[in-house]
Amino acid sequence: MRARDLAVDFPTATLDTPALEAAKLLAEHDLPGLILVDPDGRPLSILPGTQVLRLAVPAYCQDDPALARVVDEAHADLFLRRLGGKTVRECLPEQPKELPVADLKATVLELAALMARTRSPLVAVVDGVDGGRLVGAVTLQSLLDHVLEV
Repeated sequence: MRARDLAVDFPTATLDTPALEAAKLLAEHDLPGLILVDPDGRPLSILPGTQVLRLAVPAYCQDDPALARVVDEAHADLFLRRLGGKTVRECLPEQPKELPVADLKATVLELAALMARTRSPLVAVVDGVDGGRLVGAVTLQSLLDHVLEV
């Protein structure tokens, strides 16, 4: 089994996509993250859903989760509104990480090793012949389903 066999169409975003739109895309499609692409469809980065939360959740709550209890429930439910006016570019970590990208011929073990090394729940699959354009993605869930034959 190769990446080409496991890859599925996957929603993408650009660096200029509004952060709130990206959060909605993550929620609507139950995604672990988004693949960010350049105007030519080449993967630039992976935006984990947790990184979007880091921008939305107040820093004092991240530093001390007990402080989140002092916020009343009505206001706590509105924390994603902090994303308003921000772009995906602002959600990315300051220190770029290795981009989890594999070509169509990558084996299941290569995909798993790449996910483990990059701590990414998904791998962008590119067609090396087509200049590295995105053809799909392999998620951790689909990889585990295949390996465990669930």
